[in-house]
Amino acid sequence: MTEATSAELARTPLYAWHVRAGARMVDFGGWLMPLSYGSQLEEHHAVRRHAGLFDVSHMRVLDIDGTQAQSFLRVLLANDVAKLAQGQALYSCMLGEAGGVIDDLIVYAQPAGRYRLVVNAGTAEKDVAWMRALAARGAGECERFDVTIQVREDLAILAVQGPQALALTHAALARRYPQAAQALAGLKPFWAATLGDVFVARTGYTGEDGCEIALPADQAEALWSALVDAGVRPCGLGARDTLRLEAGMALWGQDIDEQVSPLDAGLAWTVDMKTERAFIGRRALEQNGQSHAFVGIKLLDKGVLRAHQCVSTAQGEGEITSGSFSPTLGFAIGMARVPLGARVGDRVSVDVRGKALPAQVVNMPFVRHGKALV
Repeated sequence: MTEATSAELARTPLYAWHVRAGARMVDFGGWLMPLSYGSQLEEHHAVRRHAGLFDVSHMRVLDIDGTQAQSFLRVLLANDVAKLAQGQALYSCMLGEAGGVIDDLIVYAQPAGRYRLVVNAGTAEKDVAWMRALAARGAGECERFDVTIQVREDLAILAVQGPQALALTHAALARRYPQAAQALAGLKPFWAATLGDVFVARTGYTGEDGCEIALPADQAEALWSALVDAGVRPCGLGARDTLRLEAGMALWGQDIDEQVSPLDAGLAWTVDMKTERAFIGRRALEQNGQSHAFVGIKLLDKGVLRAHQCVSTAQGEGEITSGSFSPTLGFAIGMARVPLGARVGDRVSVDVRGKALPAQVVNMPFVRHGKALV
């Protein structure tokens, strides 16, 4: 993330609101996005203790339809959409032929055999190109997939996260979208409901309970303001990053990318090999297997962990992929890719500005539902 200076950067439907609120705007994946509205620390704590509101309209919604939508996604994704009931959500990686992660995403099973995908902002354009190429060339005995891929640039996405998120969101929705409010009240984690133009999903990226709402872009500011009036605190990308790190959630471009296998990024659980399904990247995963361990790191001395710092273990050297000071825990934490054989409890050292500082391998997540786990 860098300070935003270019007039060519994309803007979400909530850009004007962010500016009026005095947000510090930065370039994130080609979008002008709020880093914070004053105190990143207070925003982080608001999510862990109460409720926080994020503009995630830079992420791209893709709607997949057609008679072969499921067959298409079973080739495209490493996780298996066939196990989804209508309304259920699934986290998956989309792999290249060499087994690296083109993107990580959430897919939702929709009525009438349709699917909704939410992909990362910085990868959206290449994601769509990759999908359309697969649809055109087909796979196996299928010469071409009968699918349509609709890019929903007409939608905005709001994320509400925290222990009070559902109650406050329900109150804000009830005034404008009573059917969506009623649906939210009955949703379980990782389920979603479509009510006309409004889509409500009980998913998130912070390790807290909450929901994400996609709705027409021209309606986004009214709902955002209603949520703020209900007591939800606006939060920027700075807090979102420390929250997702505490929750042990990967960030594309740091913890995963096209050169990294999901097996080397702690994401083996998202790769479904229970069937003979020939998804893209499967052969490479089977041939190469896992080459690194992906672990949590707790710094035992004063300092801050950052990406690309060297981690020395008894098995050899690794690297921090994401790191920061943890506001919830009060010390520095990070994710690291290290040689196989590293175990929870192992003492390691991290090169922080030329000094080898003591650290320990720990389980992830570091924090979940406001509780410290390390």
